[in-house]
Order: sequence, then structure tokens, then C-alpha cells
Amino acid sequence: MSRILGVDYGERRIGLALSDPFGIIAKPLTVIDRKKTPDYLSAILETAKEKDVNKIVVGVPFTLKGEHSKQTDIVKNFIDELFTLGKIQIIPIDERLSSVAAERSLQLQGVKTGHEKGRVDETAAAIILQEYLDSQS
Repeated sequence: MSRILGVDYGERRIGLALSDPFGIIAKPLTVIDRKKTPDYLSAILETAKEKDVNKIVVGVPFTLKGEHSKQTDIVKNFIDELFTLGKIQIIPIDERLSSVAAERSLQLQGVKTGHEKGRVDETAAAIILQEYLDSQS
């Protein structure tokens, strides 16, 4: 069975999460630091290949009113580039407040989020992916 990769795209870091083979549970996987990995698109696609991923869910940030913003357009361009390079199914979903939920979740676990930005990003990716998985059942 194939897995699904969740992506929380950011200007500095890209959080990744992975589903279990049955598509029920999402877990944080890793973070790609864009300053250390300039070819982050290939890094995402390589991770997808290594983990037997058949689709990628990408969180798209909208304003709280559900409208497009500059960041919405940046993420949509990222999705287009990722699809063009990888030819893998990509599903955009609304990610409003996923980073806030990720910080709260980590704080409840006793993680100091000020020093763990990468943990916030990969946890946000897991929240985005879990939301998608839950909508499919």
C-alpha cells in the first residue's frame, strides 16, 4: 500500500509528514531547511519516492476570511513546480491556523516551541495531512 506525504510550505522551512500505509494516521517526518537545501523540490520528491508515496497533500494558506493572499499565490506556484517536476498527484487543502494548532499541540507535550521551529513545521504538516485523511474516511 502507498503512503501520502503532507507538506507545510514555508519560506525558510518545509515541514513533511507521512501517513501510515492504510492512510489512517499522519506522523511528523522531517523538515527541509531551504537555506541548507536549495533544491528542496527534488528533496521532497526523493522523500516521496523513498517512502512509496502516491500523492502529496499541500497546505494552502488563505486569510481568515478565506481569501487569497500573497502567500497563497507563492504556495500555488510551489505546487505547480512540484507537480511539473514530479508528475505526482498533489492535493491542495486549506491550512488556516495549522501552525497555531501545531504550536499548541507541542506546548501541551512540554516542547518549547521558540527553539523548536522545525518541530512546529513538521507537526503542522502532520495536522494538514491528518485533516485530509480524516476527510477521506
